[in-house]
Amino acid sequence: MQATSYTYDAETRTGSVLLDDGTPVPFDAPAFDAGGLRLLRPGQRVRIETAGKGESLRITLVTLQTF
Repeated sequence: MQATSYTYDAETRTGSVLLDDGTPVPFDAPAFDAGGLRLLRPGQRVRIETAGKGESLRITLVTLQTF
């Protein structure tokens, strides 16, 4: 699934993305670390993997979207 980076805290390695419908979804440090990234800037397109649905939706991986 694709999303857009919305917030990112380099100290805690946590943040949030916006889904294409505008829904913000937070991610934690393990999801960020799983993607092998060192930095994330707001507005970057990212690829995410998720688990759960609805209120229990959580991000398990954040990495850069490549074309």
